[in-house]
Amino acid sequence: MIEYKLIRELEKNPSHTQRSLAKRLNISLGKVNFVLAGFIGKGLVKAQKLQHPKRIQWQYVLTAKGVKEKLRIAHRYLGERLSEYDQIQREIEELQEVIRVSSTLGK
Repeated sequence: MIEYKLIRELEKNPSHTQRSLAKRLNISLGKVNFVLAGFIGKGLVKAQKLQHPKRIQWQYVLTAKGVKEKLRIAHRYLGERLSEYDQIQREIEELQEVIRVSSTLGK
């Protein structure tokens, strides 16, 4: 879930550039730009322009609304991960049974 990971990274370091976020999350720069634009449009993130001697840099600050949304997204993300975990656990149990049955047949 890109949205959760991106919000988490911004919360840790608001000075991330879009390029550093893309690299850190292993996603395209265009995807970062698209998701950030959505966050800014929804009022979840505020973009602040920082002045540097050589270039303009943006800082992306999570708003109070963004913090609430992070919690909502985290709940959804956790539910998805737990569902995946349960599915993997079932597959492991099935594989263990196949191995158990196969090893008893070979004796």
